[in-house]
Amino acid sequence: MRIATGGIIHETSTCVDTQTTLEDFEHDRGIIRGNDMLTRFRDTNVQTGGFIEAADEYGFELVPLLRAAAFPGGLIRREDYDAIKSELVERLKAAEPVDGVLLDLHGAMVVEGIDDGDGDVIEAVRNVVGPDVPIGVPQDLHGNHTRKRVELADVIVGYDTFPHIDMAERGKEAGEIIVRTIRGEIRPTMAIHQLPMFWSTACQVTAKLPMSDVIDRLHEMERREGVLSMTVATGFPWADVPEVGSSVIAVTDDNQDLAQQLADELGGWIWGNRHRWYAPPVSVRDALAQGEQQGKYPILLADHADNTGGGSPGDSTEMLQIFLDMGLTDALLLYMVDPEVARQAHEAGVGHRIQVSLGGKSSPVQGPPVNAEAEVVAISDGAFAYDGPMFAGLTGSMGTSAWLRIGGVNVVVVCSREQPFDRAFARSLGIDCSNMRYIGLKSAAHFRAAFEPIAGSIYNIDAAAIHTHDFSKLPYKKRTRQVFPVEIPPDSL
Repeated sequence: MRIATGGIIHETSTCVDTQTTLEDFEHDRGIIRGNDMLTRFRDTNVQTGGFIEAADEYGFELVPLLRAAAFPGGLIRREDYDAIKSELVERLKAAEPVDGVLLDLHGAMVVEGIDDGDGDVIEAVRNVVGPDVPIGVPQDLHGNHTRKRVELADVIVGYDTFPHIDMAERGKEAGEIIVRTIRGEIRPTMAIHQLPMFWSTACQVTAKLPMSDVIDRLHEMERREGVLSMTVATGFPWADVPEVGSSVIAVTDDNQDLAQQLADELGGWIWGNRHRWYAPPVSVRDALAQGEQQGKYPILLADHADNTGGGSPGDSTEMLQIFLDMGLTDALLLYMVDPEVARQAHEAGVGHRIQVSLGGKSSPVQGPPVNAEAEVVAISDGAFAYDGPMFAGLTGSMGTSAWLRIGGVNVVVVCSREQPFDRAFARSLGIDCSNMRYIGLKSAAHFRAAFEPIAGSIYNIDAAAIHTHDFSKLPYKKRTRQVFPVEIPPDSL
């Protein structure tokens, strides 16, 4: 049994002006080809790592093609996407015949002229292998799922966790379903229920209420007779595409009516409880006041409107400026993206003081730069290894980086737009996050996997930045339906 694998992975924001290019794929997550994929991703917590686990357990030959991934950002340049897709397709043709395909995709990829990038990849693969070869696609919780994908793939399996700590697990699950399909044991049949809803990030953490109720209900439905898999996707609102929004996908064993019934059942329950998935914006000062009232430290503030993991620039300054204005001590900001200041710190050297104009360089929406005198505490070339649980086993690089101290506020300045998935990079600079009283993180929720164990309290805040969670402020031209909580207000129940 031979199952091919490959993918093009990107979470695309149409709210930013920058493009994602071939260089971003080559120099960020990388383009890994052929057998190098098996070496690179074995024992890693990514979807391809799960495919490898499935191959080991179920005894099939995994035929690696090409896996291209770039960090979230703006629209992918069409000619670059076409080049990557063409190589993927040619490698698949060269590998023929195959008995199945496992695709490593995200679910919110947008290309110049192609609103559904993930669907376009699935279609290209389907055109090569024909209608009878099963295609399995694990996808991110934040996919904007389309009817096209459901029609073209045999099974879509979504993450059950946010922060995403089950990526390899879902990849392995998709592998198992495809193996059983090839053996003739099952015949996956899918249906989708799309929801006109933008889901507040603060209400998506799967280990906590209210989101844990959704996952518990999903798992109960998966235990019903004839059900192979259930997926809830909370969507990615910062992509201006026609089918943007949340959705439910049900996969049954050769029962289309049951699949649609299940998708509609869970989708209807989610919609009926939509007020539970909405959280009004919280300001930086209000969050700090609530944290001080609790008196448990460190107080963690998730600057989700400048979440680099969603494609935001990572240089918004409101939270930093408020930390300074309030005279906070033992405060830490992870991370401020500012290559100019990072290089300035390296040129000055550890122990020197420099005048900086920090952040606020990408867009006026991100706020003005913070002008201050800073001490260079430590510098780094940015290389580190992830601790996990997210991306455990992988290495990364923040580029030229520095630990600066402005009064009682510590700032890690980096060149790469990367959210703090864990504490490993801060530790590589000599920072013990557990000793801080206040930590600001340019992340929405992924930081929780590593930071929640040390947190006194956690707040998602809506400081000024491009990826605001006031969805009424987002620019849309292609969205085809009214959504909650924009045109359909939170008090509509």
